[in-house]
Amino acid sequence: MRIVLQRVARAAVTVEGSVVGRIERPGLVALVGVTHDDDAATAAKLAERTWHLRLLAGERSCSELGAPVLAISQFTLYGDARRGRRPSWSAAAPGPVSEPLFEAYVQALRELGAHVETGRFGATMQVELVNDGPVTLVLDSAELGRPRRS
Repeated sequence: MRIVLQRVARAAVTVEGSVVGRIERPGLVALVGVTHDDDAATAAKLAERTWHLRLLAGERSCSELGAPVLAISQFTLYGDARRGRRPSWSAAAPGPVSEPLFEAYVQALRELGAHVETGRFGATMQVELVNDGPVTLVLDSAELGRPRRS
């Protein structure tokens, strides 16, 4: 999984003219991409990292502040533009694989106590956000379990 976290003052996602997810106070937007070897355990680990990372004002976490998360599926995070002019999406897991893992990430956040709003999986979405800072960080499952540098 690859997750782009953005600290926001507020954010909303709209599908076909209707708002389907909105956070109206400081929190995080999580753009979530899934690749072929991800599983529910990966989703749970990254949900925990999302919930406890100290990215909000004053180096506080969503867990400390009870801050909301707007999670949006984003297969394009696994796009590969190294060749030619048309990106390849082959590293992105197909919908039948990625949708349950996106839902597992959302459910794991909720089980940790997060208020989570979402977009609509597979839909064309318009995302509006007010980036705060700006602060943007990428979490990647490929980095889970790597030893820390001293």
